[in-house]
Amino acid sequence: MSMPSPTSLLRCSSLLVFLLSVSAARESAAAGPPLTLLWPDGAPGAVGTEENDKPGVRIYLPPKEKATGAAVVICPGGGYGILATDHEGHQIARWFNSLGVAGFVLQYRHAPKYRHPIPLTDAQRAIRLVRAESEKFGISPRRIGIMGFSAGGHLASTAATHFDAGDPASEDRIAKVNCRPDFAILCYPVISMTESFGHAGSRRNLLGENPEAGLAESLSNEKQVTKDTPPTFLFHTGDDSGVPVENSLAFYAALRRAGVAAELHVYQVGPHGVGLAFADPELFGWKDRLAAWIRTNGLLAESPRMAVTGTITLDGKPLRWGMISLVPEQSNQPLAWTMISNGKYSIAANRGPGQGVHRVEVFHLGSVEPRPTLEDVIKFEHPTAVTLRGESQVVDLSLSSK
Repeated sequence: MSMPSPTSLLRCSSLLVFLLSVSAARESAAAGPPLTLLWPDGAPGAVGTEENDKPGVRIYLPPKEKATGAAVVICPGGGYGILATDHEGHQIARWFNSLGVAGFVLQYRHAPKYRHPIPLTDAQRAIRLVRAESEKFGISPRRIGIMGFSAGGHLASTAATHFDAGDPASEDRIAKVNCRPDFAILCYPVISMTESFGHAGSRRNLLGENPEAGLAESLSNEKQVTKDTPPTFLFHTGDDSGVPVENSLAFYAALRRAGVAAELHVYQVGPHGVGLAFADPELFGWKDRLAAWIRTNGLLAESPRMAVTGTITLDGKPLRWGMISLVPEQSNQPLAWTMISNGKYSIAANRGPGQGVHRVEVFHLGSVEPRPTLEDVIKFEHPTAVTLRGESQVVDLSLSSK
């Protein structure tokens, strides 16, 4: 019988640690933190006074020493008929806390009592509340995202494509605040309300049996993407028969057409509604792809990004072909990198490093034509770290192979 590889053992060990941490928190916080009402004096459009008539958020704040200032409003799925608040809410918020990100699990109103626009009104109010109270929560008003699973993904994508700057004439200070999320995270989302790959149950619960003309079109969010839609991360599985992957594909394609920064991960194996996907070590890794995307987009650091250009020489000659990485001293800042061609490189500000101290790594990809082999790759680490300041900076480097 073959022995498990070290990589397999490491994955199993990491999974066990995560499961134990979730289990330990479960008994003391089975229902999560107390509900903070979005409208303490009663929600607009409420048709009762029961628990499901009271939209609110359950707030998970990371330890102060770990807090990054980023926050996410989390919309559990459930076909707009229930809320899968545990595996698509509380567990996700606790995981975000491990990154230093605040989580706000949204309890939004849904069918059979409520239809559109009530769920969207609740989601927009949650974003306004978090932004209005950002100082109290210790977060940045410029790094507030929205996340959703399945039908909650439709709600999150609706909030990311239908937003406003607030009502300056309102007497309600929260209503004055902008409800545009700064980023969106969509997990096996329902997107379309008109295409055959949409989810009939979510459409019926949200819009009713016979919606008004144009309403389904306006809530088919692949058709509502503009250049102002925030950067978006999507993950789906090809096996998903409940909400087909075409939903994510359509939204990603729309983001691309609009020039919006986006990242899409489609895993071959996995059914609908997997949450963190504890049982599959490969699919469980979607959260790591998300963590990398959050860091890459500079959402874990307040420091503004900057442009960097320069020249690289090796033994006095321009480096013909290679890569340069600026590795931040502060782990929450994004790593920035680009290609080097004929001794020159340029990193635009939108994907550049944050201000501060960075270690410089250069990968010489060799002089083999037309492209190098793996054996030609040589890594150089510049002996001196660089300190980056301002909106742009020139960093020229002279390397030696000796």
